[in-house]
Amino acid sequence: MTDRRPRGEPDETSHTDAGIERLIPDPDRPGAWVVRMGGADQSWVDPEHPTRLEFDYMERIADHLDLHRPPGERMRVVHVGGAGMNLARYVSATRPTSPQIVLEPDARLTEEVRRKAPLPVRSGIKVRPLDGRTGIAAMRDDYADVVILDAFAGARVPGDLVTVECFTEVSRMLAPDGVLVANVTDSAPMGWSRRVVAGLGEVFSQVVLEAESATLKGRRYGNVILAASHLPLPVGEVTRRCAGAAFPFRVVHGPALERMAAGAMPFTDDAPEPSPGPPGGAGYFS
Repeated sequence: MTDRRPRGEPDETSHTDAGIERLIPDPDRPGAWVVRMGGADQSWVDPEHPTRLEFDYMERIADHLDLHRPPGERMRVVHVGGAGMNLARYVSATRPTSPQIVLEPDARLTEEVRRKAPLPVRSGIKVRPLDGRTGIAAMRDDYADVVILDAFAGARVPGDLVTVECFTEVSRMLAPDGVLVANVTDSAPMGWSRRVVAGLGEVFSQVVLEAESATLKGRRYGNVILAASHLPLPVGEVTRRCAGAAFPFRVVHGPALERMAAGAMPFTDDAPEPSPGPPGGAGYFS
């Protein structure tokens, strides 16, 4: 069953607090775990069924993974943000031997994940206890086929991960045909996301936005998926998959996305801005 909760609810728990368990057994599915921070569910993982993606935004990211290369072909994937490492496990299961690097600065959470929901043997997944910008800067040129940005500090995407300078660094580390896929959260009038789209457009020639209609129309704070590349993206197939999902997403691209982002100023390292938090600081959205 797909979960409609946006990724990135408020986290009142410090990453440095010792003795706090954040990987909680799912009472409805034996063997599965929920990553819970500050009383809010942020991620979900079933180690025995790694292709099961409980959150709908993960399915939308998986669309881009599945469409980027022929089925089963190895890919180099870099994950900015790890949590329960759901998508890294998905890649490992669907594309065995794929080299993957997870940038997750919360070493205490990573240790708990390894203890309770260990990664498969010879998974090819390497976890580095680094924040996104530090980890990206250390990557060599043309390394990654796909970069997945799914990093939150509490309820918000860190501002330094959506600047023109950050996207330029991601472009450097991507293969010539590589793709960046980002999960962020916003609500209408989507002013913050419009600025992120403008920043992506400064660096990449192709940008696509995906979100539920309720999010685009302002009825619901929710997930926004952004994909960017220097080469054409599979917009037709992405649109078909989004339309056929349990909770359909709309796809905005081309002239429609240009109109949406018209006049928006990209974020820069001189003036970064984290994503807006949920209305009223609520920790759960349905």
